[in-house]
Amino acid sequence: DLKEDESAKTNFQDIVCKGIQAIQNNEFQKVVLSRMETVSITHFNLVATFQKLVQQYRSAFVYCFHHPKIGTWLGASPEQLLKANDDSFETMALAGTQKVVGGEPTIWQQKEKQEQQFVTDYIVSKLKEVSAEIQVSEAYSVKAGTLWHIKTDISGVFGPELDLKKAIQLLHPTPAVCGLPKAISKAFIVANENYNRIFYTGFLGELNRNFTSDLFVNLRCMQIENNQAHLYMGCGITKDSDPEKEW
Repeated sequence: DLKEDESAKTNFQDIVCKGIQAIQNNEFQKVVLSRMETVSITHFNLVATFQKLVQQYRSAFVYCFHHPKIGTWLGASPEQLLKANDDSFETMALAGTQKVVGGEPTIWQQKEKQEQQFVTDYIVSKLKEVSAEIQVSEAYSVKAGTLWHIKTDISGVFGPELDLKKAIQLLHPTPAVCGLPKAISKAFIVANENYNRIFYTGFLGELNRNFTSDLFVNLRCMQIENNQAHLYMGCGITKDSDPEKEW
């Protein structure tokens, strides 16, 4: 329905404009704004779709999850929240998005580079306060299905004040799904997005007390119920964002 598309577009661009304005007013540096789109699906083959995701997203966390009270969720997340064992942890800063055209990533613009640097600096500063040691890689381009991102690997050793629970609380929600600073950008999202993200941008994976835990941010996901798929998508807004492009 074209009319519905136009109003969804107008509404989303209005929220993006509001976000840019708030950044220009120095309320926060970045905010991640998202929306949900519902599409009808008939004869949807869950198993075939899951297998296709596994083939296309070889380096992502691909999952299919069903619970009678929650319904069915399916996703392929490129973003690890935290991998941790007894005394060490690994995480990543992931931001910036470009469509794959040909084999090589096109040049990253200042906007994407800056957005990714924000994320890296934020995660490192949070973890530095409580880690015994921390290592940060150079930023590099990484492919996730049909998209390129900029990624930085971050790893370290748990300090006396940092355990698995504390690390999760520090990292979630990440600047890649919420914004910077966290509390104020989150308040803006809650006040302006006008829909419930449910499990989108939450985290899931393997959580263990005494051996390796491996958790991922719930991105590139959809919820399936009653012949409908609810698709979730978001974008990082900075002072240089263009509402039309973000749509």
